[in-house]
Amino acid sequence: MATLQLNLHSVTGGQRRPACRSVITPIRCAAERQALFNRIAPVYDNLNDLLSLGRHRVWKRMAVSWSGAKEGDTVLDVCCGSGDLAFLLSEKVGINGKVIALDFSKEQLKIAASRQSERSKSCYKNIEWIEGDAMDLPFSGSSFDAATIGYGLRNVVHRKKALEEMCRVLKPGSKVSVLDFNKSTSPLTSSLQDWMIDNVVVPVANGYGLASEYRYLKNSIKEYLSGNELEKLAFEAGFSEGKHYEIDAGFMGNLVATR
Repeated sequence: MATLQLNLHSVTGGQRRPACRSVITPIRCAAERQALFNRIAPVYDNLNDLLSLGRHRVWKRMAVSWSGAKEGDTVLDVCCGSGDLAFLLSEKVGINGKVIALDFSKEQLKIAASRQSERSKSCYKNIEWIEGDAMDLPFSGSSFDAATIGYGLRNVVHRKKALEEMCRVLKPGSKVSVLDFNKSTSPLTSSLQDWMIDNVVVPVANGYGLASEYRYLKNSIKEYLSGNELEKLAFEAGFSEGKHYEIDAGFMGNLVATR
């Protein structure tokens, strides 16, 4: 049976702050980001399939492979959403391993736990869902053999702090794999990415009544970090190695950092 724990660190690292009153694009307030992901939770998986033509499944398998997770490991998935990376990690670590999946969206975690209860593979029983804050992970240092974060670092208010926390909880020599949209330095790729968001992503999301929730995406990518900047941030956060890979013609990217 799925396990869902509620943690007091769910929004701000120990204290709940009032929701932001103003509408900001991109969303800068942790409480606003949490509310956004709660709203899109019911259709999140369907939209991922539609908008990526199923390609997100390939990217996520690549991210999990880059994490170095193996049989019997205890691994962490930060900003787990509805659980795609956590399920893939559980297949890697097997029935003797353990997957801790953390997110600040209670609604996303409910869907993830529901998906877990509907699946029959015995390895999926090793996943534990925790509501928590990526910037204040409720785990002891050197607790995990590998970690992943998919489409989460871009949405974290303090990215360096989140990477520092993942570095802290990883065992020496272990890796974190960070999958997200790529902030390309190529004008052509960047223009195509903008066009896709304006003419495909937002119109499709509008069909689900979520156009405003997905309009933030373009600006969130522009405010994200390039591959070189992510590698630099990984070193600043305490990792000994950091390498960013562009995938799918530079539309997506994956940072692999070693503790």
